[in-house]
Amino acid sequence: MPEHLQLSKYSIGVGDRFAHQAKAQLTACIQAREAGVQVTPVWNKSNREHLIIGSEPSQTRAAADAAVEQLGWQGAYFVDADHINLKTSGRFLAPCDFFTMDVADDIGRPAESAAIDAFVRRHPELIGQLSIPRIDHPLPIDEAFVRRVASKFLAAVQQAGLIYRDLAAKRGEGAFVPEISMDETDAPQTPPELLVILAAIADEQIPIQTIAPKFTGRFNKGVDYVGDLQQFTKEFRDDLATIAYAVERYGLPRNLKLSVHSGSDKYSIYPAIREAIRDLDAGVHLKTAGTTWLEEVIGLAESGGDGLKLAQEVYAEAHAHAAELCAPYATVIDIHAENLPLPVTVASWTSEQFVRALRHDGKHHPEFNPDLRQLLHVGFKVAAGMNGRYTRALEANEPIIARNVTANLFERHIRPIFLD
Repeated sequence: MPEHLQLSKYSIGVGDRFAHQAKAQLTACIQAREAGVQVTPVWNKSNREHLIIGSEPSQTRAAADAAVEQLGWQGAYFVDADHINLKTSGRFLAPCDFFTMDVADDIGRPAESAAIDAFVRRHPELIGQLSIPRIDHPLPIDEAFVRRVASKFLAAVQQAGLIYRDLAAKRGEGAFVPEISMDETDAPQTPPELLVILAAIADEQIPIQTIAPKFTGRFNKGVDYVGDLQQFTKEFRDDLATIAYAVERYGLPRNLKLSVHSGSDKYSIYPAIREAIRDLDAGVHLKTAGTTWLEEVIGLAESGGDGLKLAQEVYAEAHAHAAELCAPYATVIDIHAENLPLPVTVASWTSEQFVRALRHDGKHHPEFNPDLRQLLHVGFKVAAGMNGRYTRALEANEPIIARNVTANLFERHIRPIFLD
């Protein structure tokens, strides 16, 4: 194990629900390297996803290692224990070298008043007209603001400190990449709030390499960004500037960068991200997660015959159990039930009709159905319950599925952010 694992400037989180697409995903990173940019793959899978599918983190590691060996990948790569906490981290310790510490549930839980007082005393530099390079106007921050932010976020950061120290004791200092996730919460964190949070993280001595705040707008699973693009652009750039400032001011890791969760298919914000990271010479981690599972379903539908029938069956079951499937993802989906086609209708579709309804290729056409796509995005539990029929179908149709997975990751995600 390297003494200090470091994440590269550009990285992409790739979910692989059923551990069958690691080669196809890595192929996209190879294509990026051949096009002139190094994008580090990070295979991510949460405890919730493992529980739903009945898989183990060791299977994610085995699939990643096998793909790296088979394709001769010479670059760094990681396996992410996604959205873990003190209760769930244990099963990830051996196979994972990237830990996304999720403290969203602790946001808003008040810290002790003495801890807030101590934080304010430690950080008089946060109060005043704060000038941060590359942010247009000084940030007016008073003591009341610092106290308010500390009251909302300090307990969450303290919890992240507990998780990090537990991991470091069991895994070893520097033997994993730490990330803090605060994205699955109601309100976005503003750049001034992010600065206070970063000061608190430095106090806890957590050497985070990525941080995932909640941005303005909705980041729904598998569909485009919904929100004020101009506001997001300013916020994202200001966040990058804030991180650069905090790195210098608080001694945080120099490769610290933003992590964009639920980042798959957010086509409308990709130009803003690309321009900002180039202008500010900053890195970014884009987490794409379940988009690969959708490409598997697309590949099955595209293959016709039994593959199409299986895709139609998955949709029918997802439609029948929509409430159950959607409940865990309520904050990151927005499905209008009236726009979902009936299963009997989908059962009559040709391969082309199914693919056009599900594929989100950035080109707007009337057949694309974002509600159907979101439902199937959270519907992988249906495939997990098929007693191996689904994974056997993946193996039987591997070439067409792999082609879809690679093209989706490279053409629609890597290229527009890191190359165009």
